[in-house]
Amino acid sequence: MNNIRNFCIIAHIDHGKSTIADRLLEMTNTIQITEGQMLDDMDLEKERGITIKSHAIQMEYERDGQKYILNLIDTPGHVDFSYEVSRSIAACEGALLVVDATQGVQAQTISNLYMAIDHDLEIIPVINKIDMPAAMPDEVEDEIIELIGCDRSDILRASGRTGEGVQEILDAVVDRIPCPKGDVNAPLQALIFDSVFNSFRGIIAYYKILNGSIKKGDKVKFFNTGMEYDADEIGVLKMDMVPRNEMKTGEVGYIISGIKDAKEVKVGDTITHVSNPCDKAIEGFQEVKPMVFAGVYPIDPADYENLRASLEKLQLNDASLTFMPESSVALGFGFRCGFLGLLHMEIVQERLDREFDMDVITTVPNVSYMVYDKQGGAKEVHNPSGLPDPTFIDHIEEPYIKATIITDANYIGPIMKLCLDKRGELVNQEYVSGNRVELHFMIPLGEIVIDFYDKLKSISKGYASFDYHVDCFRLSRLAKLDILLNGEPVDALSTLTHYDNAVTFGRRMCEKLKELIPRQQFDIAIQAAIGGKIVARETIKCVRKDVTAKCYGGDVSRKRKLLEKQKKGKKRMKQIGNVEVPQKAFLAVLKLD
Repeated sequence: MNNIRNFCIIAHIDHGKSTIADRLLEMTNTIQITEGQMLDDMDLEKERGITIKSHAIQMEYERDGQKYILNLIDTPGHVDFSYEVSRSIAACEGALLVVDATQGVQAQTISNLYMAIDHDLEIIPVINKIDMPAAMPDEVEDEIIELIGCDRSDILRASGRTGEGVQEILDAVVDRIPCPKGDVNAPLQALIFDSVFNSFRGIIAYYKILNGSIKKGDKVKFFNTGMEYDADEIGVLKMDMVPRNEMKTGEVGYIISGIKDAKEVKVGDTITHVSNPCDKAIEGFQEVKPMVFAGVYPIDPADYENLRASLEKLQLNDASLTFMPESSVALGFGFRCGFLGLLHMEIVQERLDREFDMDVITTVPNVSYMVYDKQGGAKEVHNPSGLPDPTFIDHIEEPYIKATIITDANYIGPIMKLCLDKRGELVNQEYVSGNRVELHFMIPLGEIVIDFYDKLKSISKGYASFDYHVDCFRLSRLAKLDILLNGEPVDALSTLTHYDNAVTFGRRMCEKLKELIPRQQFDIAIQAAIGGKIVARETIKCVRKDVTAKCYGGDVSRKRKLLEKQKKGKKRMKQIGNVEVPQKAFLAVLKLD
């Protein structure tokens, strides 16, 4: 056990985590590198050049005649996948904090670092990309020293591309990261930190053993669900799974026990023996809190059960996805899904399509609100149709986030304007080093859900980095905006929005619908209403036949008589006619922004 080291790599997006991981694998002769980012094996990861899943892999390193086992977990850098990072950190004793020499410390670097410090991990700071012409290693060293208060000699300089300094990283991992603490003779306690679904073998759980040992064929049980299984196969994770007969304290590996039902494996659960169980479960990680909610509906209603099965399998591999059934008048039966952010939502949709061949419609993303009634009761509302009658509502509270933005001083003005337009409040600003500023804002989560990140990147020419966490709920003037067609409300088009934005939003919605709904035999009135007050209106004119064509010459009263007769018919038609809203009208309104 003294020769085992468990560590992960944490950093901001694009600071070179996966490249450094590749170099470490190459140095330890674990694999031959044939292409970049060997651990990012999902098609989506290769196409977008981002890490979506954390990847565990075991390396063997020999030094001074001693053999060391190094378990490395490469983690994502994007704020939407921070739950993956928190789980990887729970399975490690140390972390490499990678900082790009050309960009310095950024928002996600800081939040990942705080997460690692909360778990008492040993931090090894590494400055990457020192071979780049724009590298500023001395300035970045100053930033790191200010951030974690280490000595200058503790900071390693490396280049993932050329392999320079990678040997020093391996030596630092062996020398500085502590070996796992645990008792080999105690009852088995293993923490599940990830799982995958395999259509032939069932569910494969990845775990780290904190105490005890496990042998092939042992009877084990999952502590929280109470389910019992046989350990058909256990082993370690290299590029493929390598079976072993026994795994001991401190090791990271996988277990296959023929589990078919996705609900039986929960990330954060504890594995123990049936005959000699442990007293209590391991303190797992905090429950995931979804930030963004959206309805996911199958395009063909017959696919509803297939969609449920696909979401359950996807949830195994992506524990931060949450879902529950819901129905909508316009779209039929589907699921209300919770995501950690917009990129996460996009990735889930893409994975449903690629891995499970599911065609889905996703509704407009929104956040959850706390609604208080006049009796003092409170309920959480995820979508506008769940809102009680306005006469019963005392007040509504919406979630606020604490946002950290690190940017170049040149872009402070436009970024401030963007945040203030989104109803943000500046908490404080401080100069990190040289020309770089750290801004702290309180912003309503509902305002940043749609397009905030894109706008921030375009304003700052891609420089500003952004990180956030939900802070509190605050009282807010929110209005439910209903869309009426000929006086009938359409539930799928109603939205919850801030009172100040409601009128302009309603007007744009009516204009958009006027373009998309086909003309009928009668006039259609499209109205936007807040409560009983109509705030915007558009009319789609009816299709008319020229009834006066057969009158040539003669008195004008003959034409008048025919037009009056037509007018009465149109009026009668409007009372019995109903408006068909095409599917693309629902989708276009969702993409209004």
